[in-house]
Amino acid sequence: MSDFAIRVEGLGKEYQLGEFEPYKTLRDVIVGAGQRLIGKEASQARQDSSFWALKDVSFEVKQGEMIGIIGPNGAGKSTLLKILSRITEPTEGQIELRGRVGSLLEVGTGFHPELTGRENIFLNGAILGMTRVEIARRFDEIVAFSEIEQFLDTPVKRYSSGMYVRLAFAVAAHLEPEILIVDEVLSVGDQSFQNKCLGKMSHVANDGRTILFVSHNMAAVEALCDSGLLLRNGKVRMIGETAGVIEKYLQDGACSSYDIDLTSHAGRAPQGSVTLKRLRMTDDVGATLGGLHLGQPATFEVHLASERRLPEVSVAIHISSSIGQRVVSLHSRYQCPRQISVDGHTVVRCRMDSCQLIPGTYSIVLSVDSIGQRVDRIESGLGFEVAPRDVYGTGRLPPPRDGVYVPMVTWHVGN
Repeated sequence: MSDFAIRVEGLGKEYQLGEFEPYKTLRDVIVGAGQRLIGKEASQARQDSSFWALKDVSFEVKQGEMIGIIGPNGAGKSTLLKILSRITEPTEGQIELRGRVGSLLEVGTGFHPELTGRENIFLNGAILGMTRVEIARRFDEIVAFSEIEQFLDTPVKRYSSGMYVRLAFAVAAHLEPEILIVDEVLSVGDQSFQNKCLGKMSHVANDGRTILFVSHNMAAVEALCDSGLLLRNGKVRMIGETAGVIEKYLQDGACSSYDIDLTSHAGRAPQGSVTLKRLRMTDDVGATLGGLHLGQPATFEVHLASERRLPEVSVAIHISSSIGQRVVSLHSRYQCPRQISVDGHTVVRCRMDSCQLIPGTYSIVLSVDSIGQRVDRIESGLGFEVAPRDVYGTGRLPPPRDGVYVPMVTWHVGN
């Protein structure tokens, strides 16, 4: 017998879009009667259409596995979790779940607003099929983890969103469901509580329980999850090892060109007195790169435009890893020996003597300041690839888990 905890086969969820008329007002009835008396029936055009939030989704999760579900907004992630949590029914396909399911999908999911925090702990436990004795045994741990003991006898309708999440996660994680489903809701909590929750999920997974984790925090997904599932447009794009799935997700949304026209780029912030016009990566003779290898020199060429002369301008190129962690910033304010002035069309160049980033995909945030004020910024859609090369002459490179920086060093062995 297979050791799966969750099996999904051919799952689909269809929603009807369009205008519906669930009820009529008295005015509608009177107007309709009048029209019928003069032989004029009101015709209402209905432009109904269907939308498949999920289509032909199939996968299997083993018992004790922690899987990260990622994808852009509108990919179908939340719909999938609602079906697995039995909040909504699928249109087609089937799911098989082995064990009790605890879910944290929205702030306050499963809480009765008129009941106190204490009462809701027992209510949620009962929903999971636990006895009062079992719930009482874990009660003190739940309260201690949530850190809201002083509000425990207050109706939860008076809780802030952060307090809701603290108690909801504490209940979901400590009442021992065999399957725990967690959506992006953890982002409501503060940073220290988010870290606490991530640590708890890791502990729960080590206890042999199954976790489905949806998040836009790629660093957390890669650190915690055994595998990944990428959804796009309601379909499974990729299932597999976490790092590879994240890489595919970021590649799908990244710009692969080394010469990018920024004039109408969708990812820009409000413009000011200086505008980002173009980003190009070049080699030492000024030709546009066709690719970038580890150890290769490269120049970032930033084209700016201004309507008047500005004497104090700084340019920043922030580079992040495939999981969204900032790895290096190239910033003229700190690294350029002379002040930059912009007048009309101006080109600013920043040369890396040697690219020492581990092979992989990197994203760029590009920004321009004038006299200490942000005037233009592009936060998405820019990036580049670093290809491997045997820079050490050993035929080996450190794996990505050992960091993103490949230092150029020399080893000596002797007495």
